[in-house]
Amino acid sequence: MALRNIVEKDGEGSDILRKHCREVDKVDDRIRTILDDMVDTMREASGVGLAAPQIGMMRRMFVAEPEPDEVYYFVNPEITRREGEQESEEGCLSVPGYAGLVKRPEKITIKGLDRDGRPQEFDFEGFRAIVMCHEYDHLDGILYVDKAEEVHPATLAGEEE
Repeated sequence: MALRNIVEKDGEGSDILRKHCREVDKVDDRIRTILDDMVDTMREASGVGLAAPQIGMMRRMFVAEPEPDEVYYFVNPEITRREGEQESEEGCLSVPGYAGLVKRPEKITIKGLDRDGRPQEFDFEGFRAIVMCHEYDHLDGILYVDKAEEVHPATLAGEEE
């Protein structure tokens, strides 16, 4: 596996973060390698999700690990149901050092292909729904800062404001 560079909102190549991604034609060894690299990159950066445009790839795929060792791979995902509403404090590996309050669905159903190209469908709620919606937005060029009520410098646990 290899670590990939994460594209930052105001950094070089950041325009890719604002573009609509193309579907993946075929899940093959190259795509699986990229997905595995994305998991390693996400973990190295202490994230809970990473979408392909965040590593400079204009493809509709993301990985997520809302809880340790609970990894999800989504290729050509589609959110088919949204229900309820919740607010959450979100950050993003592509917008380092900041956080904001975002409204998201409380529950979602999302379908797509897994890392082997097999169809899959999941129902998520709470934090898991937040993570999946956040990563899904990246595939349409949307950043959490576009939806946040306020964006502010993030504080680390134990740090005084």
